[in-house]
Amino acid sequence: MLVDWLDLTLEERVPESLEGRLPDACYTIRAPGVLELHPDAEMPQARACVFSAGIHGNETAPIELVGEVLARLEAGLVSVGAPILIIFGNLPAIRHAQRFCTTNLNRLFQRELAEEGDEPQRARELMATVDDFYKRHPQPRLHYDLHTAIRDSQYPRFAVEPFSDDTITSDEQWHWLAGAEMQAVLHQHQHSWTFSHYSKHYHHAQAFTLELGKVHAFGNNDLADLQPMRALIEALITGNDPQRENPDTMAFFQVTQELMRASEDFALCFPDDTPNFSQFPVGARLAQDANAGDCVVTDAPLTVIFPNAKVEVGARAALLARQVPLPNK
Repeated sequence: MLVDWLDLTLEERVPESLEGRLPDACYTIRAPGVLELHPDAEMPQARACVFSAGIHGNETAPIELVGEVLARLEAGLVSVGAPILIIFGNLPAIRHAQRFCTTNLNRLFQRELAEEGDEPQRARELMATVDDFYKRHPQPRLHYDLHTAIRDSQYPRFAVEPFSDDTITSDEQWHWLAGAEMQAVLHQHQHSWTFSHYSKHYHHAQAFTLELGKVHAFGNNDLADLQPMRALIEALITGNDPQRENPDTMAFFQVTQELMRASEDFALCFPDDTPNFSQFPVGARLAQDANAGDCVVTDAPLTVIFPNAKVEVGARAALLARQVPLPNK
């Protein structure tokens, strides 16, 4: 039934029943693309976990990975020992195999959101769903929002740590991410209204946006490199601690500034196929903009992440960062 639920959701069909049983849990379909698992018995160290995918509709590997987890749950290969919320975000964009339909859903997760339209309405629905879930589950909270990047990367699997001025990322998270064979971490420098930031900012959850490789069409993903991430997710579903490894295996970067598109006349000054985490020396011109002028590297080399010249005017065209030591070391 769980695997059928994913297919039915993408086909815009309503399941015959919105509730069902697993060997050691029950489940409830809360809304289109929203599934909650209720364990018969919670483990003592269980966390209230949100796992989301498809916030950008063309990022298919995380959707397939979660589908694999659902199949293993239904087959009784994974036990449920923690309250779990599974979310597939932008359903129309997933069906049309595009990043978004009207506007980027992953910049809308703010309670003061005033925009109207399908994607703003979906953001409100998902915020309310997360609010309700965490309200009913006061134990330690966690949110992994699963993505893939639109370009190659020096570090194909990396975590983006949302900014917070009052919620510190626990050291165990770095060990867990290393155990899941993540290769790098990017610390955000200010509030950015992504889905993982929402859970960290409003609910003090341990939260990350996890980039798990590059965008491919359904059926063209090689999930072999993501099996350690699947093991991390499944361990949390069981209510147990995941495998730990030394976080020294990961590279850490701190965002220093956002490169914004200020006008229609905007261009990045490097090739479109430049990988994430490419470094540029002092004096390099990164972008030109009719309103903002040129963006030139000063003081020390900069690393560029998520460059995208085709964003809307007023949106972020890249993150600029520098490498930093492992936190708390």
